Amino acid sequence: MNFKRYLIFDVWGDYAHFKKYYTTSSPLTFSLPPRTAVIGLIGAILGYSKEDYLEEMIKDQAKIAIRILNPVKKVRLSINLINTKDGYWIPVKRSSHEPRTQMIFEFLKDPKFRIYFSHTDSEIYNRLKELLESHKCVYTPYLGISELIANYQFVKETEFDEIVSNCNYVHSVISIDKDVKVEFESGKRYFKEKIPIEMLKGRIVTEYKEVLFEATGQSIKAYNRNFLKLKNGEIIDIL
Repeated sequence: MNFKRYLIFDVWGDYAHFKKYYTTSSPLTFSLPPRTAVIGLIGAILGYSKEDYLEEMIKDQAKIAIRILNPVKKVRLSINLINTKDGYWIPVKRSSHEPRTQMIFEFLKDPKFRIYFSHTDSEIYNRLKELLESHKCVYTPYLGISELIANYQFVKETEFDEIVSNCNYVHSVISIDKDVKVEFESGKRYFKEKIPIEMLKGRIVTEYKEVLFEATGQSIKAYNRNFLKLKNGEIIDIL
């Protein structure tokens, strides 16, 4: 199989948190799931371990695009965490060491995304298709952290149609490079973020990309770069 067929499915939840790599004491979230988070979610549905899915979903084998469906909304909530400041937890009131510490987390509120997926291994592709169609999973998928359970729904299977490079409305998030040209339109809200793309065993990120997205989920008018047109009419950019 050579990326001729694509699975399309939606994923959503009440909240999501995809931690930005440069935040510590007050964790901030990316506005969309990075590619590394998407392959983790797919790996959970398929039943891969936290190490195995990284090898099965490298860029040369798995093609992934992401579309924002619900407008990006962010909220901040206080979360109680176990206090491990001294390297251990002492839940005794007389100790000067408080059992909990409170941190403010940034969350996405009512997030919903569309995922486009293809794989060189037909066995992996077909198994994911079967699980999505029957709404089954091996491990529970979540949106960034395990407390934020994800729901998902199979949309359809479609095929690759053609490569397009003229001025087109791209439905997915697009990666930014020196060649791509974007026509910014009034009434739309454009943002860019640098997200992790590829990760090796040991959770070592080997590649980041700057991506551009429209925060309300509208398409982006872009050209001068090759985009993928699917037979269902959608135009996407592979991350």
